[in-house]
Amino acid sequence: MILDDEMIITNESGEEKVMKILFTYESEQRHKEYVFLYEKDNEENVLVFAVNEKDESLEEIEDDEEYAEAEEVFNAYMNDEKIQEIKN
Repeated sequence: MILDDEMIITNESGEEKVMKILFTYESEQRHKEYVFLYEKDNEENVLVFAVNEKDESLEEIEDDEEYAEAEEVFNAYMNDEKIQEIKN
């Protein structure tokens, strides 16, 4: 469930957590969308998931190359001075 800049996710134990959406991006090469999330009280621990197009569920990234691409996008986001100025 998405609420503005927040998303409620359910872990494997059935526990629901409210996560903040840091940003999303779409990979034209992979034809996938990704979402970067963090817990409201822990901005340092960012998680990334692929979004399943059919049902909009979140999927863990299991492919090392795909994860490396997502990590590269995350690092570019975190190192972009203009983005960081907007965030602060």
